[in-house]
This record gives sequence, structure tokens and C-alpha cells, in this order.
Amino acid sequence: MRKTFQLHVEGKHPDRLVEAIKHEISKYIKRERRRDLPEGNDFWDFDCKFGAAQESAEVAQLPAINKLIDGIVKEGGKQFYVEILAKPGKRPPRPAGERAEEPPEED
Repeated sequence: MRKTFQLHVEGKHPDRLVEAIKHEISKYIKRERRRDLPEGNDFWDFDCKFGAAQESAEVAQLPAINKLIDGIVKEGGKQFYVEILAKPGKRPPRPAGERAEEPPEED
């Protein structure tokens, strides 16, 4: 997803527009995570960029996207650019001596 979202659209309430944008982004992420993984990969990872314009977009973490959108809205920005690209990821193997933590036993 590479898209510039407008925050001021005639006839739409700004708060509802922001909610719709966040919903569209989360829907895209869910759709990408449902895709079949290539052989030998464990999960879908995402490369993200965020900025007021495409030229000024900087690398961002996926969980921080909603906070960045809220920041642009508070500043009174008219638009923002978001780029979210899915890529397959592979978890590194756990070291041989390390065990998974067991939950404490209850009496």
C-alpha cells in the first residue's frame, strides 16, 4: 500500500475520515497476513514509511502508524503519506541451551 490520504474532504467529518483511514490500513494489514507464506518463512513482516508527503516519508514501525496519524491530525495537517509493504520473515532458531519459559504453577 502506497497512498496519500487527504484529511479534509468536503462533506465528511474529519474524525470519521480519520477512523475510516485507520480502518482501511488495518484491513490491508489483515489481508496481507492471510496470504500464503512462501516456503521456508514463518510470518509476514512489514516495511513502513510515513510522512506529510511522499518525498519526506521516513521509516516507521507498524505499531506506531496510528500514533503518527494522530500526530498529523493534531498538527492540523491536510494530508499524509503512508507506505506499507509486506515481506516474508523467518524467525531465527532458538539457541540450543535456552528453554521456553514455563508459566508459574498455581497451588
